[in-house]
Amino acid sequence: MFNKRVAFLGAGSMAEAMISGMVESGNVAAEQITVTNRSNEARLQQINEKYGVRTAQKDQLNYEEIDVFILAMKPKDIDGVLSSIKENIHADQVLISVLAGISTSYMEEGLNDGQQVIRAMPNTSSMMRESATAICPGKHAAMDNILDAKTLLESIGQVYVIEEDKMDVFTGIAGSGPAYFYYLMEHIEKTGVEAGLDKETAKEIGAQTILGAAKMMMEQEESPAQLRENVTSPHGTTAAGLDALSDHGGGKAISEAVKGAAKRSREMSKQLEKQPVLQ
Repeated sequence: MFNKRVAFLGAGSMAEAMISGMVESGNVAAEQITVTNRSNEARLQQINEKYGVRTAQKDQLNYEEIDVFILAMKPKDIDGVLSSIKENIHADQVLISVLAGISTSYMEEGLNDGQQVIRAMPNTSSMMRESATAICPGKHAAMDNILDAKTLLESIGQVYVIEEDKMDVFTGIAGSGPAYFYYLMEHIEKTGVEAGLDKETAKEIGAQTILGAAKMMMEQEESPAQLRENVTSPHGTTAAGLDALSDHGGGKAISEAVKGAAKRSREMSKQLEKQPVLQ
């Protein structure tokens, strides 16, 4: 059981997915979580009623009673948030940022010397406790707090500790990855309906197929290439489908999707680096 007090600074869809997964896991009690935003009282009320967590406007938050702050606002708001919390937090408290493209060094430069910062990248599968989440600690983060952050985020899925220079490609694979599969499912569902299946059946067939393939990947030792070869008979139906994917650039499209999201993450980071450091 995670026994520290957590505050979400931001109440958007990513924050809600994480809150839902944490509360559903039973590892984080709802009353340990406080959710804040700048001014949307209706949104806070909705989250309170849905998950039983505490809520407060940002200017009403009791900073002293919080152990872990999760920065979950829009990345463009990072400067204002760092400036507003700088004088209200101390070095024993930990900031976990789930903002794409925001480096640990950028956050450290906008905060007091010695402030503990951990960068994380979960995905929206947090709601189902099936997120693939990466974390990388800033230079001041103590090992016990890194382990606490890992424990907290394990309540929403699998956690991987990686080097920060790998965070952009992780964002391209896992942070943005669920959307690629939803896009694939859109086309599977559409094609099934065009061939005469009802929409719900087409959706369930596609989703179950993806789920089964994912479980095979997780539980078998073979590589993805070997698993693909195992189900591909020469001149069979699967071979025909794979040929069509190749002919239409399916493999390249997947690679470019990952690269495109990773590139955007790097761009966001560089844009911030060009701005003056907060004082």
